Amino acid sequence: MVASTDAAPRTGAPTRRTGAPLPLAAAVAALWAALLGVTPVLLLTLVGAIGTGAQLADVAGVGAGAWLLAHGVPIATPTDRITLMPLAITLWVAWRLSRAGVHASRATGALRTVSAWPAVRAGLAVGVGYAAVGALVAVLVRPGGAQVSVLRAALTFGGVATLAAIVGALAHARAGRRLLGRAPRSLVDGARTGLAAIAFLLAAGAALAGLALALAGREATQMLSAYQAGIAGQVGITALCLAYLPNLAVWGAAYLVGPGFALGTGTVVSPGDVLLGPVPALPVFAALPDGPVGGIGPALLGAPLVAGLGAGLLLGRPRPAAPGARDGWGPLLGSAALAGPVAGLLVYLATVISRGSLGSGRLADVGCYDPLVAVFAAAIIGVGAVAGATTRRWLARPRR
Repeated sequence: MVASTDAAPRTGAPTRRTGAPLPLAAAVAALWAALLGVTPVLLLTLVGAIGTGAQLADVAGVGAGAWLLAHGVPIATPTDRITLMPLAITLWVAWRLSRAGVHASRATGALRTVSAWPAVRAGLAVGVGYAAVGALVAVLVRPGGAQVSVLRAALTFGGVATLAAIVGALAHARAGRRLLGRAPRSLVDGARTGLAAIAFLLAAGAALAGLALALAGREATQMLSAYQAGIAGQVGITALCLAYLPNLAVWGAAYLVGPGFALGTGTVVSPGDVLLGPVPALPVFAALPDGPVGGIGPALLGAPLVAGLGAGLLLGRPRPAAPGARDGWGPLLGSAALAGPVAGLLVYLATVISRGSLGSGRLADVGCYDPLVAVFAAAIIGVGAVAGATTRRWLARPRR
């Protein structure tokens, strides 16, 4: 007797698990990222407004405007146009959006697939939902009579969210690890070394800004006291300075590399020349130098080379060879040399997102606008990375 092929499946047979619907998962992830992203900004704005007598709606509008600005959406008032992004808020928002991509991908099962398209699709869906949030906030927010383009807000929010969500999803997905494993090892090592060098350089820029501010602590304290805003107002001013701390780190790195930065149209702050006009009365600007670097200052200009050396030393450390990969001097020097262009590109991108305007007048140009900063950084870090990797490999070679 032949068994029928149409028999019902066994009761204990495993069933295929399906995830949540993508539109629902992406909408929830986008809304949750927006809520977590804007809440700290609103809280700090409310604390800074204590004792000022400002209306709650106006204070919330200012906080939402700062949140829009952190995404790259310009804020246009009747007299000024502000585009300088507070990068501390931007970094927080980008991290939350990357987590939104992970959450949406996990809810839909995209993290377990070997294809990258499900994770990319989840990131795109998060971007669409976040674009709607940006458009809604642009419609509702009018801080101080400011005008915000609804179309610009939707496109900017959607673009930022899509990029961050896709990166976050692929970084945690099986398909992302599979793609990374297929990439040439020299390319991956060069990119990682460039990233490490930029991290060292930005840390040096932040340390330079902090050291200069510590040395000018008396002037900064006097500026803060001159506001007579009370404890809550001083907290708000301090929070404003902290929001732009990553911008200062990038400007400090540009100063160490050589071209420096501008703090207004026709100004320059570089190791060889300092030309400043009236600057905003914020305590953080008390750290600005009043002349060319002198004394032991030139020693600080070796920080970019040290950053390249440190990244090269990390690259040249002994490690197990990958299956089928060559471990000679050629791949090592190729990866070290590639770190220079990668670092130069990253420095340029950092200067682009850290610059902008604080008004339509003299402060229309704030930040580093010299493209030579990327060229100098690529050359210096590339030399340092090659020297560091060569030294580490030479010291680690077997002794007879």
